[in-house]
Amino acid sequence: MGIIEKMRLDGKKGFVTGGARGIGKSTAAAFAEAGADVAIVDIDICEAKKTAEEISAGTGRKVIAVECDCTVPEQVDRMTAVVVSELGGLDFCHNNAGICINAPAEEMTFEQWYKVININLNGIFLTDIAAGKYMLAHGGGSIINTASMSGHIVNVPQPQCAYNASKAGVIQLTKSLAIEWARRNVRVNSISPGYIGTELTLNSDSLKPLISKWNEMAPLGRLGKPEELQSICVYLAGDTSTFTTGADFIVDGAFTCF
Repeated sequence: MGIIEKMRLDGKKGFVTGGARGIGKSTAAAFAEAGADVAIVDIDICEAKKTAEEISAGTGRKVIAVECDCTVPEQVDRMTAVVVSELGGLDFCHNNAGICINAPAEEMTFEQWYKVININLNGIFLTDIAAGKYMLAHGGGSIINTASMSGHIVNVPQPQCAYNASKAGVIQLTKSLAIEWARRNVRVNSISPGYIGTELTLNSDSLKPLISKWNEMAPLGRLGKPEELQSICVYLAGDTSTFTTGADFIVDGAFTCF
């Protein structure tokens, strides 16, 4: 069997949180194209259903939509149970749900701070643990977390201290779980995207004015595309990455190199 065949995900089952749009939608499509059955997990169940139908129609794989607020433990546990029941198991997951609130630190309310930390870090913790418990009891698996280059640098010109702190936390959480579970066949890795041209970024009134500044600073002179994160996630979900755990993959067009 050649390397391309080995990288396929035939027979594997997984879920993607924040999977209805943007990066999550793109990686979910890639997993399905590689042969996996996938659950689109999102708080927006209507959009999740549209995405699931679209990916299933395009790939022929079983793709379901599951509603879940990833900050609520009971909902995360229920979501995991539904995925296992509907898909027949859980081999990988991409924990990707997240938000960003841009506000100067001295003006940021505690409610704003907590909302970002709760979704971006607590939500990743809850989905990691729910998936991890199943994988530990069933022979192993692969967990992929979406961190950010913002876990490595301080973005400018926008003020986003809560986001930066949450993503740095995701990277360290990833490494911690990887160490704890290394000898029990559960791998945990993270990806740290740079600025990615999702629909949210490109259509946001608050973010659109920043794009020209970001592109001016970027070594490649442009935003990344969601599909430019697909291959690393397919690699991490599959069996060719069995010696890869505790790693953070920065995919930022060299933005963090200076």
